[in-house]
Amino acid sequence: MHLRSLLVSGLFVSSLSLPLRAGTWSLYETARDNGHRLTSLAAPVASPAAGGALTVDPAQRFQEMLGFGGALTESSAWVLAQLPPEKRLEVIRAYYGKDGLGYTLARTHLNSCDFSLNLWSLAETPGDYDLHSFTLAPMRKWVMPLLHDAQRAAGADRFKLLVSPWSPPAWMKTNFRMDDGGSLRREYAASWANLYVKFARAMAQEENLPLWAFSVQNEPEAHQTWESCLFDPKQEAAFIRDHLGPALHGAGLQDIKLFAHDHNRDILEAHADAILGDPAVAKYVWGLGVHWYVSDDFAASSRVHAKYPDKPILFTEGCWEGGKNLGVWEHGEAYVRQMIGDFNNWVCGFIDWNIVLDQRGGPNHVGNFCDAPVIVDTNTKEIRYSAAFYYLGHFSKFVQPGAHRIASSAAPDGLASIAFQNPDRSVVVIVMNAGDEPRTFSLAAAGATLACAIPAHGIQTYVGAP
Repeated sequence: MHLRSLLVSGLFVSSLSLPLRAGTWSLYETARDNGHRLTSLAAPVASPAAGGALTVDPAQRFQEMLGFGGALTESSAWVLAQLPPEKRLEVIRAYYGKDGLGYTLARTHLNSCDFSLNLWSLAETPGDYDLHSFTLAPMRKWVMPLLHDAQRAAGADRFKLLVSPWSPPAWMKTNFRMDDGGSLRREYAASWANLYVKFARAMAQEENLPLWAFSVQNEPEAHQTWESCLFDPKQEAAFIRDHLGPALHGAGLQDIKLFAHDHNRDILEAHADAILGDPAVAKYVWGLGVHWYVSDDFAASSRVHAKYPDKPILFTEGCWEGGKNLGVWEHGEAYVRQMIGDFNNWVCGFIDWNIVLDQRGGPNHVGNFCDAPVIVDTNTKEIRYSAAFYYLGHFSKFVQPGAHRIASSAAPDGLASIAFQNPDRSVVVIVMNAGDEPRTFSLAAAGATLACAIPAHGIQTYVGAP
């Protein structure tokens, strides 16, 4: 069932917005074979059950959760603009509306990225040390309307915008190109740092879109055929210490959080040690961003947390690459495996990559097509909400900003699970069955033991009132 039919029927809106009553449990389910898509079901009865036990302990609390969100790229903005206005807003509200998935986080790009229509920067004049040519104009046709509408849907007080650069302007780089790697030229380091300042001020003053955070550089060790700029750990640390940190603080923008790394798990520790291990750098850095490509070493973030427990780690990008098998059910299940792996290792939130792409997994100006939870056929105007959309919603709809991960026993064989407690003290338990057979298990939490059954290739969210 598509989200539109759920909205029309009232099921998605009314069932998910009902307040919990004391002492009750609510159950929501998505499954491949029964048509359930974030569907409200009768909660299981409190009684002993066959199957293994999953025990949850709210007394043991771990990291505080920042929230969930997606990337608002120029490509996503362009795809949405191909829809009739009411359908475009339907998709935005499906993500960021309080009756949708409840997203509060967003990530967009400073200058262009591969999911842009072409290469562009906000300061195109070579040698312009003082950035007199700086302008937000390249973002105003496609990106800005999407940012504004997402902010309105989420609520300005809840919307947190993270901005990441893929590359400085070409004239600031050693290869004189925004794409194909290259590094920042030393003589332009101060100008590049000042461009972050100008961007933050312009977004607040001209667009009324205050920034929540910057990351220093998207994927600083990736030499890509698209927009990229190389920093090894020591170079990233030096740029923060000598230029970016002082520029933001000197401009009175120290409340904008700064994320370092913003790259894969396999090099997380090297960047953490170079940056967080140096007090002169660490004082400017709020946390680290991590991507899921290359490595499934989830424990890397636990090792970093053990050394630097005051610096949060946020998942800032992941997607299924290649533009093949768009919307397959397995992509939704793979999202959840990644999220559970990260959250069980101190990661404090999740930002997906593009919220929407077209029928090819684009547009992408270098053909680097990918999947997204929502695919729009720009010819027929059909909107497809894939399993990934609903699987993400089993977290974002119920785990509130400010929730804490809480202790839970290992899920019974064949199941994956994780648990949280919200600020209102409600308990959220998420269980996934990626197997081909239905399973039974018992859930012991909040003073109750529930007899539970989960279908094959399904995910369930249990919400227990305080």
